[in-house]
Amino acid sequence: MCLTVPGRVVRVEGAEGSDLRGVVDFGGRERTVSLLYTPEARAGDYVVVHAGFASRIVPEVEAREAIELTRQLAEAAARPDPTATPRATGTA
Repeated sequence: MCLTVPGRVVRVEGAEGSDLRGVVDFGGRERTVSLLYTPEARAGDYVVVHAGFASRIVPEVEAREAIELTRQLAEAAARPDPTATPRATGTA
């Protein structure tokens, strides 16, 4: 299973074709990705990235919703489960 989170294009670098790259911000972490499949992407656009390639441009509203849902999931996963049974430590 793959979970993709949109990132915001900070800047576009390189030439047309296989050299076209974008610096994409994923919540404060910038990564350089290929824009081979999304050559129309510009700074400020939100893109979905898989395996180092921006696969599509997403509308800002959709991107912000996905980012917020991902944040909520991360927060929920970080909270202890109040219904969980304590694990044995192996000491008696």
